[in-house]
Amino acid sequence: MLYRLFFNLVFRRMDPELAHTETMRLLALISYMPPLTRLLHGIFGSGIGTAGKSALTPFYHPRLPRPWPGRFGLPAGLDKLGEAIPALAALGFAFVEVGTTTLRPQPGNEKPRLWRILPQEALRNRMGFNNEGAAAMAENLRKLRSTAAGRRIIVGANIGKNKTTPAADAPTEYQQTARMLAPWADYLVINVSSPNTPGLRDLQNVESLEPVAVAVRAGMDECARMLATDTRIPLLIKIAPDLNDADMLAVADMVNRLDIDGVVATNTTINHGYGDGGLSGPPLRERALQAVEILRGKLDPDRLIIGCGGISDAEDAADMLNAGADLVAGYTGFIYNGPSWPGAINRAIG
Repeated sequence: MLYRLFFNLVFRRMDPELAHTETMRLLALISYMPPLTRLLHGIFGSGIGTAGKSALTPFYHPRLPRPWPGRFGLPAGLDKLGEAIPALAALGFAFVEVGTTTLRPQPGNEKPRLWRILPQEALRNRMGFNNEGAAAMAENLRKLRSTAAGRRIIVGANIGKNKTTPAADAPTEYQQTARMLAPWADYLVINVSSPNTPGLRDLQNVESLEPVAVAVRAGMDECARMLATDTRIPLLIKIAPDLNDADMLAVADMVNRLDIDGVVATNTTINHGYGDGGLSGPPLRERALQAVEILRGKLDPDRLIIGCGGISDAEDAADMLNAGADLVAGYTGFIYNGPSWPGAINRAIG
């Protein structure tokens, strides 16, 4: 209730991107101050083991090299630079996915590029992968992993291609980015489903997607050999809710055939009437559930599914798990419900 009051009095009067920037600046500052991070965990994330031992039952999966402290996490899009991971974990997210990261820095699309759809508690964005590039992200993750507390946090790295990169060069670029981030991540996600980079969604057809997936896996394996480790971190592919059912089934077939570890379902949707960009939040919920059901019916039983789209409360998260997801992720609900939201959902479904 206090957060809702603050949201109505402050955030909704601010430009959405400015509110996002200032919030991330504060969370990044807290992340560099362990006493404040522990305080956040004590207030909001109690019971979630990202900053210590967990009161929840650890989540085990054959595709995960180590147990995760819960089943509800943060998808890519909020922490684009990998600067606020400790604070976000302390709030109760069981895993934090950073990015999307491209090989080279890029500013993203022109502003304005982020809008709130208040009646539906939704967001519309056409950010365009604004980020500082793979080298900067790798350095931020390296610093995180230099501490015992940082190594405990489950971190995913979401990777995309630069706007100016031709589709023919996409496999090489994804591979280079994966090679740079894999040493510091617990899992990697290939993003070919954002609607805000021209031509990116064309890579979702299997003929284009397969070379990207093969190249990324090769880059990850090369990295593992250089580090002399037998740990094989999971690779997932993030798909759009706007794929038709037949194309989703084709992606699932490819995931099985290439031994990809799983799928993130889903990204934002362009099936709306609000203007350019992708819509997230409750309007996406039903299609995201359908996507998870379709994928679960086709994927091998040991393939991992992270269900994402329209999660507003613990009931929505439970519905996603019942549809066949192994893990659940949410972002837009965090904006509208505040810092107690992730921990509350994890405790409810854990």
